Amino acid sequence: MSAQRAPVIAYVALGANLGDASTAVLCAINDLADVPHTVLTAQSSQYQTAPMASSGPDYINAVVEISTRLTAQDLLLALQQIEFEAGRDRPYPNAPRTLDLDILLYGEARIQSTSLCIPHPRMLERAFVLVPLAEIAPALVSAAQLEAVAAQAITRLADASGS
Repeated sequence: MSAQRAPVIAYVALGANLGDASTAVLCAINDLADVPHTVLTAQSSQYQTAPMASSGPDYINAVVEISTRLTAQDLLLALQQIEFEAGRDRPYPNAPRTLDLDILLYGEARIQSTSLCIPHPRMLERAFVLVPLAEIAPALVSAAQLEAVAAQAITRLADASGS
């Protein structure tokens, strides 16, 4: 992994709806904090949402902010390794999952490749992305963007301290 570069602020969405989804998301956040050349700088609350274009139990979602010296492609590979270690299987598009990690934003980068699209192409359509992103980076999400997803049910869960 290349790390000879200035740090970039990136945002990663986390979701799971199989097994102990809440623990899977928390473990993935810890795993992200351990990625080389990467520092976890903020994390949202966990949110519960119904599957969207998918099936299975409700999802647990969160968004984190990281500072990383990894390239976007190297960060993607690190995220895929965390998913693999969490038992991620990809039997068909939008299948229920033990863990899903998506790069939402990577600095100001605009990337369109077969393996990576940044900004994430559907992030503005999803309350489970915009609501937790607005929690940790309110300047990145407008009131109009939140209003556009307001009909999607999303529930903030109490954190480990019970707040």
